[in-house]
Amino acid sequence: MKTTQSFDVALTAAAPAIWGSTYLITTEFLPDGYPLTVAMLRALPAGLLLLLVVRQMPKGIWWARSFALGALNFAFFWAMLFVSAYRLPGGVAATVGAIQPLIVICLSRVVLGSPIRVLSVVAGFAGIAGVALLVLTPQASLDPLGIVAGLAGAISMAVGTVLARHWAPPVSALTFTAWQLAAGGLLLVPVAFFFEPPLPPLDAANLWGFTYLGLIGAAFTYMLWFRGLSRLEPSRVAPLGFLSPVVAILLGWAVLGQQLSIMQSLGVVAVFASVWLSQQTQMARRANPVRA
Repeated sequence: MKTTQSFDVALTAAAPAIWGSTYLITTEFLPDGYPLTVAMLRALPAGLLLLLVVRQMPKGIWWARSFALGALNFAFFWAMLFVSAYRLPGGVAATVGAIQPLIVICLSRVVLGSPIRVLSVVAGFAGIAGVALLVLTPQASLDPLGIVAGLAGAISMAVGTVLARHWAPPVSALTFTAWQLAAGGLLLVPVAFFFEPPLPPLDAANLWGFTYLGLIGAAFTYMLWFRGLSRLEPSRVAPLGFLSPVVAILLGWAVLGQQLSIMQSLGVVAVFASVWLSQQTQMARRANPVRA
């Protein structure tokens, strides 16, 4: 059982690790200034393609639930993420979003009845501190609307994470991912249409970037993410999201030649320590169940 759990954690952790490449792909291969359109094209084509593969549509209440989760995990979350990123320095936006695992811990208590463990909370704060060391700069400024957008995005993804586990879809992770991606992409279509101009002509690099974000950065990774949520507690899955900024920083250093400071190195260590502590806490809880 322990080996199976470790495999599930490692496979789920691959999703946020791959999400860490999104910044590199977006800045190097996609046209600048179209965040909502990029989000829509990341979700909708991938969702429609997966629907063609699974050939299974939602039934009954799962129509409403698919659109609700598509909004929480994709449409609203990505929209708020981009608003936060535009109005705040990247470091502040990432640090605000890093509060998500703590929100998941609280929501899991309310919705799923999961206990709140002190070490899980400590791990959450350690992860936030690690992200702050990774991305914050002394010149970082605060914008109230950007802060609100960042918090709203974190709450949206946290609610979507907990509800995805609570509702327990009667289909495979692949089908569940297809429903949510398609729904989230459809919800983003009018938003992108009204708030952004049409895309310029796309070259081969742009097309490659969109293909990567759709097939790998959305379809494949979210299938792993929702598979993990069907097998692991949300409070165990959510801290794995701290791996995204770590991978983004390391890719910037390895691929773009960006400098890695001592503080950022400490941040990497703090994030890995936070993820390790959160996993150990959950493993201890499973090994020592509370007797009624």
